[in-house]
Amino acid sequence: MDKSILLTGATGFLGSHLLEALLNDDYDVVILKRTTSDTWRIKHLLKRIKSYDVDKIPIEKVFQEQHIDTVIHTACHYGRNNDAISKVVDSNLMFGLSLLEAATFFNTATFFNTDTLLQKHLNTYTLSKKQFVEWLRQQSDKIQIVNLKLEHMYGPGDDKTKFVPWIVDQFKQPADEIKLTKGKQLRDFIYIDDVVSAYLIVLERKSQLQSFNEFDVGTGKLTSVKSFVESLKLAYEKQHGKCKTILNFGALPYREGEIMIVEMDNSEIMQLGWSTKTSLVDGINKIIGK
Repeated sequence: MDKSILLTGATGFLGSHLLEALLNDDYDVVILKRTTSDTWRIKHLLKRIKSYDVDKIPIEKVFQEQHIDTVIHTACHYGRNNDAISKVVDSNLMFGLSLLEAATFFNTATFFNTDTLLQKHLNTYTLSKKQFVEWLRQQSDKIQIVNLKLEHMYGPGDDKTKFVPWIVDQFKQPADEIKLTKGKQLRDFIYIDDVVSAYLIVLERKSQLQSFNEFDVGTGKLTSVKSFVESLKLAYEKQHGKCKTILNFGALPYREGEIMIVEMDNSEIMQLGWSTKTSLVDGINKIIGK
């Protein structure tokens, strides 16, 4: 089995965990990053990989210099800070298409894409992500496509601005209160190690797959946002003592177009032999302990 991987988004939360796991499984990994990328998450791994700065060289050069069997694309732009639509589309659609074109031209066998279970028209991020998937489907006669639709992942090393690390940081300060919605939204919270193992299982089994494949990646168990946040606080208090931060549920309105329940079905990826190993309680304890 050819074990050469081109990984995008390696300096990010998911990508850094994935990079470490791929190297531990003896894959040869080449990463794409920018000269401005902060490599703090993967500093200890840099000597074991080849790295290219995509803002300095054309993507085609990577494929010319390295034999790439599989692309794993995790880089994305969430568009959280009122960024221009063109910037989000450039990152989530145009960059992906450039990568896909190069992979197809140089006869790369498989292209893994990191997608979301959120609905297409929720926001700029989801629209650009789903538009890219449509292109992937259209091009799947030229290259094998694996589209992994991820639910709400969490774990150590995530960005402080993300929901779960931000809540924990509020406990640490401690903030007087955290203003939240009523928290009735149901989400499938999945620990980062279980997300990474999904990629590895599908990677191992890709010879069994069709030309276009989609897998929902989640635990299959829905938890309300309110229950999750309350569990976070309880775990924090068990490890650090009483926390005076008040959880003010209902202080904020739901976002426009808020999805109250995420529909997902992980049966197909479970048929490949994948299963989650980290319970919600264990996962929460691991992030609180960091």
